[in-house]
Amino acid sequence: MIPFRVTFRPGGTIYEQVVYAATKAMISGQLRPGDAFPSVRVLSKELKINPNTAHKVIAYLVSAGLLEIRPGSGTVVAKRPQASRADKTKLLEEQFEELVVEGKRLGIELEDMQEAILKHWKRLNGKDAADAGRDEGRRAR
Repeated sequence: MIPFRVTFRPGGTIYEQVVYAATKAMISGQLRPGDAFPSVRVLSKELKINPNTAHKVIAYLVSAGLLEIRPGSGTVVAKRPQASRADKTKLLEEQFEELVVEGKRLGIELEDMQEAILKHWKRLNGKDAADAGRDEGRRAR
């Protein structure tokens, strides 16, 4: 059984969608450091994807430091090293730019973008939107 959910949608590659779903599960705490990660065979069979794609997903997650291979134990979720806020933000710089460009193209106001991001943050983090807003205000000081 796959310990995360993948909803395949048209437009993106299967590889990108599986990487995203697995990464999301790790970031949201659904998968924690030390948890077993499915093998290539299991990933391929359960998601009904090509074994080469499953291998590529696992290889990417290992190279990104999200998974580690333990001899005799298999593949497990890695303990993530501490990184500065700037380092973490830089990792998403391209996605931020794509989001802003798409929002501007659609004529979405900044406040509406922020509200939408807070909604998703709340859903993934389980935090009350007001708490998230207060936390952001504290960080800005």
